[in-house]
Formats: sequence, C-alpha cells, structure tokens
Amino acid sequence: MSERLSTPKDMKKVILRGIRTTLLASGSATKVELSEKLEISFPTVSKFVARLEKTGELMSVGLDDSSGGRRARRYAYNPDYQLGVALFLEKTETQYMIYNLLGEVKETGAASGYLQDGFEALAMQIESLLGLHPRIRTLVFGIPGSVDNGRIIYIPGYEKFRNVDLKGYMEARFALPVVVENDMNAAVLGYYDKIGSSENSSMIYLYFGQNGPGAGILVNGNVVRGSTSFSGEVSFVPLYDDRNFQQALAAADGTVTAMQEAAEVDAVSRLVASFAAILNPNTVVFCRNEVTEDLLDAIATRSAFYIAKEHLPKLTASDWREDYLNGLTKLGRNRMISGDDD
Repeated sequence: MSERLSTPKDMKKVILRGIRTTLLASGSATKVELSEKLEISFPTVSKFVARLEKTGELMSVGLDDSSGGRRARRYAYNPDYQLGVALFLEKTETQYMIYNLLGEVKETGAASGYLQDGFEALAMQIESLLGLHPRIRTLVFGIPGSVDNGRIIYIPGYEKFRNVDLKGYMEARFALPVVVENDMNAAVLGYYDKIGSSENSSMIYLYFGQNGPGAGILVNGNVVRGSTSFSGEVSFVPLYDDRNFQQALAAADGTVTAMQEAAEVDAVSRLVASFAAILNPNTVVFCRNEVTEDLLDAIATRSAFYIAKEHLPKLTASDWREDYLNGLTKLGRNRMISGDDD
C-alpha cells in the first residue's frame, strides 16, 4: 500500500476501500489473496474480513480445494449490502435511480419538478425513498447549474436553490454522505466511464437541454471544474461582437433541435473550434436527441472554416440521460466504496 496515512482512521478507510475494490473486481478472494493483493498483514486482513462478514457486507462462498493443508475460505462482496440513490433535477421533473455497488439498477422513477418546489419538498421525497429502501447509504444529486463543494452557486431560473448548501443540508438532515454535481460534469464522467477511454483522453460533452446550453469538460481522464467551479457555462462565451453563445441560439427556442439555420450551425461550429484551439480534445459529444448525422456533418464542415481540420475533435452523439445517470451512480459508488460506515 503506497498511500501516505497519518491516522488510524485513514488506514481503516484505505483497507476497507481496498477490500471492497478487490472483491468487486475479482468476484471473490481468500484472506491470503487479499493480504497479498493489498500488501497488508494476514492478521489485519482477517480482522477486517471478520467484521465485514458479521455485518453481512461480505459473504462466504465456500472453501478452496485443499493443497495439503487447511482449505482456505473464499469470500465475496454482498453488492446489496448498501444502496445508493441518484437524482437529477430538471425543469419539469426529477428522475431518480436506486442502485447497488455493482451498479445494478434496483428501481427507477420520476417525481415532481423539485427545482420549482424547493429543497424542502425534495427532502420529503428522500425520506420516502429511505423508508422504502433502508439500505440506502449515499445520496447523489445532479443539478443544472454550477456547484462548489456541494453549494449551488449558479442556477438561473430557480431562485429557491440559489446559494443553497444542498450537501450540508441533506447530510445534516439524513446523516448520510451526499454528493452534489453539475449535470454536465456528471454526463461527461458517465460517458467516459461507459466507453472505457484511456487516461489521456480529453472530451467535451455539449448539451442544450431545458435550461440553456452547458458543457462538461474532461481532460486526461479528470473532470475540469475550474477555480470557482464555473467551467462549462458556455452560454456566456462571447462568440460574436453583440451576442454570446446562448443569444446566438435564441432565434427559435434555444435548443439544438431548432438549429436548422446557418446562423445556429455557425455558432456551434465556432464553439467547437474554440474548444479545439484551447483544449484540443479528442471528442465533442452531443445529446442524441438534439442532433442528426447530417447536422454533425454540417458542424464539422463549418468548424473547419475556423481551424484546420486535422486539429478538430471527433463529433459524436450519445444518450444524455443514460450518461448523466451513469455519471451520478459512478460518483455514488465511489463514495460507498470509500466509506468506513462511521
């Protein structure tokens, strides 16, 4: 174990994370295998395994064949020991998904548009879900706005959530770990996880949606949030002397489905070229419901008017809702794996 640890609690968290990660990845392991994999002593592994088996987090799945001595007992992780719930808040409704540590979906549903109703109504929905699923251990919220350490710092049109420390409020109310993430950061993380890109991949996820345009930015495998957690608010990019990006798309209803005129194609193409010049990403991902192949071809052709074709990213489309939820559940699973149940 190469991590520098300063306290017994740090050591405990690292060991628990290591055991969970190893068993989830391999399916099962013996104490000896865990000891060798994690590079910690057999007695320490035995102590932690005994504790996790007692709580039901680990399960015995039988004995290995004998090699002359005592047969080693093999253990597997119980993926349903703890569940997570991911909720993404949009203008008209709130989608939620309950999942286990393997990412298996246990329940999905939709509820009221809590961005309009306020965070107290959202808390009541959480109470209902916790009553039905008492094994929920982590809450993850996706927000159509900028988030700084769990506080919503920019969310145009939804005054009830502006400057709300949603993470602090929900953790105090439910005594559970909470993750709050910008919608596009979650989407680009979910897409990256889905396609299994290499660590040096860089990409932009561009979405027009119900709340105006936004982008998720991932560089070398890491989501870029910026110094004030404001990265990706592309509506403000001043593409023209008298119009920013959002204003350039406002000829119809501001969504990419209305982007049939040359002016809208030009605006998106300028943004793609700007990303190419500043970040040089491998890919720009669009929401599949917002573009066609012909539209992507038109954007690629127009983008080459502003920057040499060989420097332009690949343009592709994906299922934004799927990627968004995948990103939120990825964040929740990481938090559950790292937790120490204290």
